Amino acid sequence: MRTLFGIMTAVVVIGLAYWAYGENYRTQDALSEARQVSKEIEAARSRLAVLRAEWAYLNRPDRLRDLADLNFDSLGLLNMTSAHFGEIDEVAYPVPVNPLFEDEPLELSSDLMEMMQ
Repeated sequence: MRTLFGIMTAVVVIGLAYWAYGENYRTQDALSEARQVSKEIEAARSRLAVLRAEWAYLNRPDRLRDLADLNFDSLGLLNMTSAHFGEIDEVAYPVPVNPLFEDEPLELSSDLMEMMQ
């Protein structure tokens, strides 16, 4: 009986060791993949920072002004004047429509009328 118990214990220990060994390798693979993804994220952030800096550099007002002056004839640009802007009274604002009270006027109770005064 002791021999059987010893053999069973050895088999269980070997099985657990094999399982732990496999888990260790799966964990190492997951950590390696996480490090790789982290490197890719850092590279993407670095590229994004470069692109933002390039965008800011290319959109400098003095550079755009020089380009507009240089290509004034070929682009057919006009100088900006106040005539290019509309007046506020020319804006057509839509009339708000409340579907609940579309056909009938809104009646206020006397209590509400007293509170408003």
